[in-house]
Amino acid sequence: MEHRHVIAQVEEGSIAEELGVEAGDVLLLVNGNVIEDVFDYYYYMEEEELLVLIEKPDGEQWELEIEKDPQESLGISFEQSLMDEYRSCRNNCMFCFIDQMPPGMRDTLYFKDDDSRLSFLQGNYVTLTNMSDHDVRRIVDYRLEPINISFHTTNPELRCKMLHNRFAGEALKKVDILYEGGIQMNGQIVLCKGINDGEELERSIRDLSRYAPLLQSVSVVPVGLTRYRERLYPLESFDKEDAREVLKTIHRWQEKLFAQTGSHFIHAGDEWYLLAEQDLPGEGRYDGYLQLENGVGMLRLLQDEFEEALRECTGDDRNVEVSLATGELAFPSIWKMMRELQSKYCNLNVYLYPIRNDFFGEKITVSGLITGQDLIAQLQGKPLGDRLLLSCTMLKNDEAIFLDDVTVPEVEQALQVKIDIVKSSGWDLMEAVIQ
Repeated sequence: MEHRHVIAQVEEGSIAEELGVEAGDVLLLVNGNVIEDVFDYYYYMEEEELLVLIEKPDGEQWELEIEKDPQESLGISFEQSLMDEYRSCRNNCMFCFIDQMPPGMRDTLYFKDDDSRLSFLQGNYVTLTNMSDHDVRRIVDYRLEPINISFHTTNPELRCKMLHNRFAGEALKKVDILYEGGIQMNGQIVLCKGINDGEELERSIRDLSRYAPLLQSVSVVPVGLTRYRERLYPLESFDKEDAREVLKTIHRWQEKLFAQTGSHFIHAGDEWYLLAEQDLPGEGRYDGYLQLENGVGMLRLLQDEFEEALRECTGDDRNVEVSLATGELAFPSIWKMMRELQSKYCNLNVYLYPIRNDFFGEKITVSGLITGQDLIAQLQGKPLGDRLLLSCTMLKNDEAIFLDDVTVPEVEQALQVKIDIVKSSGWDLMEAVIQ
């Protein structure tokens, strides 16, 4: 049997434990159905009467008849969280960040996922090129929404070129099936200079707006270019004038679509505003921050939360001396916030440092890609106060390790300072600074 799911753990006092199920047993069938992955499993678990086929390590098969409440769990977990292998990407995108990674990093950083199940579970973006008709039907049948889609362009021929996949244009037809099935979606466009900007961006926004409101939002973010691009497609960075043209296009469409639908629909990543040297839009422009993870509205939300927290504090004369390191992109916004905080706390001394990304290259300016070795190299010998504050986005899934496998304790040891990790909200930032 192709789909065999090894049970890793059985909860104490659960239905499974009462029936004699143990770690190491294998789940084969539920109500005669093969379980392809975790979504099949949860779908059939909602039934009140189950016939579960289990295989013991010695090969003996047990057929278990179970009656339970629809939402009641059997109390088992599996060795693979998806109950299936992760699906790697079949594309060779001209802008792929993973292709621009230096050698010698941990293996997981080189894995290219393009798995629609991770889109639903974790918010990952998928190109649709890895999905069969069966996969699309399951999304509709199981109501796996929202699905996040990497569009990049709606021009089929250009999409084949950008993704370096001859099926990439044809894959766009799957959006019609999702739309007709009533599935909510979000989209993104990684913009490459001279490739999918200008008239191609106009075309993409026009085409994608027809899927609203089920396609809730589309973000436009600039391509990230590291210094490791040897033998890759020659791409250029956007400059200030380029950014202003992109924003003109997006703002024009936002006004048009908001008047028609009440939604701005198309959104610019924060980096465009900083590159164009323009103020960030107000909160209302972001339609509820649907694309925060894509860097859309992250700085606006941070500033608004910080200002709200600042209004609610009275200030005092406590003595605080701390340092804060951030990416060059967020530095101007953080600097302004610290000055405002010092107006209420007169004895507050904050050393604020923008970290240049020597590891990936100076064109990478976000905090989330700062490495431990860059922190050590650029902060060594600098005044750091009693504590160094760092954003949680710099660390691996809330573990105390940076992208280059340098650990937080190693940075503390090298800089001889205590490090506090700060969550992403403006409230957390203010509380971390003033304790």
